[in-house]
Amino acid sequence: MLNFLYLSMFYLYILYSASRDKYYVGSTSNLAERLKAHNSNHRGFTGRTGDWEIVYTENYSTREEAYARERAVKKWKSRRLIEKLISSAGS
Repeated sequence: MLNFLYLSMFYLYILYSASRDKYYVGSTSNLAERLKAHNSNHRGFTGRTGDWEIVYTENYSTREEAYARERAVKKWKSRRLIEKLISSAGS
């Protein structure tokens, strides 16, 4: 019998809402489902907007790494630095 190692990928992601002109930073193992949840009608920062789109991602091999990066980016509390990070992806 062959053993297959299932490798999960974890992501830091940044969303942007044009209607709110705001960014949201998070981490997840399932980008599609997480985006769907953010765009649903719910309480919270991303709720009731429905136009969030993924503008940036980074891949990590563990949940802990992705979450640590999420916390680090959130500590910036700087739109300018977040936009610089996003623009660096196109370079």
